[in-house]
Amino acid sequence: MTWIKIKRVITSGFFNFWRNGFISLSSILVMMVTLFVIGATIFSGAILSSTLQEIRDKVDINVYLVRSANENDILELKKNIEQLPEVLLPVVYVSRDLALANFKKRHENDQFTLQALDELGENPLGATLNIKAKDPSQYETIAEFLQNQSTLSPNGESIIDKVNYYQNKAAIDRLSHIINSANRLSFILTVFMIIISILITFNTLRLVIYMSREEISVMRLVGASTMYIRGPFFVAGAIYGFISAILTLIIFYPITIWLGGATQSFFVGFNIFSYYTSHFGEIFLIIVGSGVIIGSISSYLAVCKYLKI
Repeated sequence: MTWIKIKRVITSGFFNFWRNGFISLSSILVMMVTLFVIGATIFSGAILSSTLQEIRDKVDINVYLVRSANENDILELKKNIEQLPEVLLPVVYVSRDLALANFKKRHENDQFTLQALDELGENPLGATLNIKAKDPSQYETIAEFLQNQSTLSPNGESIIDKVNYYQNKAAIDRLSHIINSANRLSFILTVFMIIISILITFNTLRLVIYMSREEISVMRLVGASTMYIRGPFFVAGAIYGFISAILTLIIFYPITIWLGGATQSFFVGFNIFSYYTSHFGEIFLIIVGSGVIIGSISSYLAVCKYLKI
């Protein structure tokens, strides 16, 4: 008996969808705008994440080691740093010879500097360790760890000459603040757009329900249950959402193709079309799921609020 009722509810939902053709079309168009905004929010979030990741990749700290540091001690320090959970592997070790070669290459057109270097008769540079954190807010923890490494040389003195974190601290803190603010803003905008989407769809679908008010009254008089009355509108709302989602995904295809080249040039290699195709499964689930959920919830709320069931 339950299965028969479910079948009737679903059939009635499809019937309501086709019967109110013009209203159904209006509802679909409104929901398409809603889902398009949700999709645009997804793409904006991806662009923001990609841009922030590019900035993160450019932030690091260098550990400058004393010239007398033994290579075995340096490698031991490198191993200890790589064991920190905050550190993004690998830690890059630049030996004294490589540091000198890099310095000469950077100043290959500066003969005065190269001549002065030759007159020294020895390598004035120390080895360095380049460290990247998993998150910019974790650099301070890494710097504090480095400050406590004071027994890594045979004579008990620190092999660390300088850590440039404190020179870059202001820029790193500013970056952490920007990332945290951007993440909060993205979350707030997403929640705001979902609420607006439900309200817009709700006000559209209540017209469909209003047109069926006499039918609902008759159903109540003959003893139909509340869930049985709500069911067809719930199903119709889900249909609106599903069709709107499919049409929205189709529209996104040519738009992302058109914007792909522009985003790749402006946002440092981020191609919105490549993102759309590579994450299509996730985007499909989000857009279709949002459409079905918003349509169903809006229909449910419209029945409860405006028809006093």
